[in-house]
Amino acid sequence: MTIRLYDTSARQIRDFTPLRPGCVSIYLCGATVQAAPHIGHIRSGLNFDIMRRWFAYRGYDVTFIRNVTDIDDKIIAKSHEQNRPWWAIGYENERAFDDGYTALGCLPPTYEPRATGHVPEMVEMMQTLIDRGHAYAADGNVYFDVRSYPGYLELSRHELDNLQQPSGKGETGKRDSRDFAMWKSAKPGEPSWPTPWGRGRPGWHLECSAMAHKYLGSAFDIHGGGLDLIFPHHENEIAQAKAFGDEFARYWVHNAWVTMAGDKMSKSLGNSVLVADMVKQWRPIVLRYYLGTPHYRSMIEYSEESLREAESAFARIEGFVQRVVEKAGGVVEPAAEVPLAFAEAMDDDLGVPQALAVVHTTVRQGNSALAADDKEAAVARLAEVRAMLGVLGLDPLDAHWAGEGDRGEDLHGAVDTLVRMVLDQREAARARKDWATADAIRDQLNQSGLVIEDSPQGPRWSLGPR
Repeated sequence: MTIRLYDTSARQIRDFTPLRPGCVSIYLCGATVQAAPHIGHIRSGLNFDIMRRWFAYRGYDVTFIRNVTDIDDKIIAKSHEQNRPWWAIGYENERAFDDGYTALGCLPPTYEPRATGHVPEMVEMMQTLIDRGHAYAADGNVYFDVRSYPGYLELSRHELDNLQQPSGKGETGKRDSRDFAMWKSAKPGEPSWPTPWGRGRPGWHLECSAMAHKYLGSAFDIHGGGLDLIFPHHENEIAQAKAFGDEFARYWVHNAWVTMAGDKMSKSLGNSVLVADMVKQWRPIVLRYYLGTPHYRSMIEYSEESLREAESAFARIEGFVQRVVEKAGGVVEPAAEVPLAFAEAMDDDLGVPQALAVVHTTVRQGNSALAADDKEAAVARLAEVRAMLGVLGLDPLDAHWAGEGDRGEDLHGAVDTLVRMVLDQREAARARKDWATADAIRDQLNQSGLVIEDSPQGPRWSLGPR
């Protein structure tokens, strides 16, 4: 068994060899909390949640760090726009991100450090870099000298001569326009912390280098994030960390975007779809299926049509699960191991689409067993399906999703009572061989969004795809 991952730095799929046998350490660039999350933000969390689950299934002890950037230019700009404290905006949106991750079934990180809680570590890193000639102070700012680090741009493959480094307001005193800010001098009305070079606040890139070092040490296995972070963020993280003396990340894994009309989903472009709104329109488990089942390196072009397709596909899985549970007369525990074809797909760069095909094949086999009244085979297939869905975080029988499929226990109970009254009328019509009335009742229920299925235990209903 060897897990293989596409390493952005190598531009190829590599066998994964952990630094410490049986352990894997992962750092994921998490939320910048200037606004509530859209589904593009949450996709990254989902992709790495699936990675984490697969490593755990393969027997690894996983340390998973997902940071919170709670101070940066965007948060300060929002503070001025809304005339609210920067920390209030940050905390409000951090909670919104947490709610989104939880709603879609992401496991909590091992640690979730905030940038503002690690200023001492940042000051220590800057001082070391200045002492070693890799950084310099100017006008209260501290800059990294990109020409001092020979490996700069090896991740992104940019050309230094053609480089245009993004710069913010007040970044004065640079020796070279390509140098990037590690620390920004204090400005009136902005948050600041004391340093040997004057009061100021951290630059975005410095935050992650310092936090990764604190929680994972000088070397760790995997650094993750979206494609848009390769440059400048991850490139600058590498320069700081390695010039500081860290080996830093050994594998770089990047997920693709959620797009609308070909553009990356972004609040600044006004084309974002907020998670808080989506979970009101769609079941969270369906959203997880939609965002988590494409390959993590494939773009997702958002559309309601594709969401409806995902809903229908998951309904086929969920319907099979419910039918076998009824047939078995109790809970069927997940199998101890997933099918070999599923494991091979997941080992190969987290091939979730191929793994999901194994799930659907197993569901079809299980449905055939049900049709043949082969209870033992149906139960065996459900055990396999539950094991596979557990890895993907999509097991409808998992405690996390308890009641979610019913869209609220109270509402389900009320609807069930009403539907049962109508179904009793249908059964009475069938008993007197009034097939026209029985069929008309079923058709009316179908038109209202309910699916009616006759079973040996009597008729049952479920919510159909929208």
